[in-house]
Amino acid sequence: MIDERQIGEILAQYKKHGWNLRRVLLSASAKEKLPVSLFGGVEIISSELDAAWFSRASPEGREAWELRSLLTAPFALVEVFEEDDEEAVREEARREMETRLTEQASNIGNRKLIV
Repeated sequence: MIDERQIGEILAQYKKHGWNLRRVLLSASAKEKLPVSLFGGVEIISSELDAAWFSRASPEGREAWELRSLLTAPFALVEVFEEDDEEAVREEARREMETRLTEQASNIGNRKLIV
């Protein structure tokens, strides 16, 4: 089971390694239970998936984005974008990652954040 304290630890770990929290995807039940302040004012998006988007610079002008589930079993997907990739291409890739993470969470049998 993941709770507010564990989410805080995940956020701190990513920050320690140079990742920036960019967006948070939360189900309706998670939104009700978690304080918005936990995420430091980043965009919170309604979703069936409970996950956090992080980004950081990569070598040669690229940018890595990681989608980290906020489930009991830790799981993440990473995509590296070229600096000249258009934002529409990046956003489509991020949506595909959300779909893949949702499918993975379904396979685990634990799609929702349990607080």
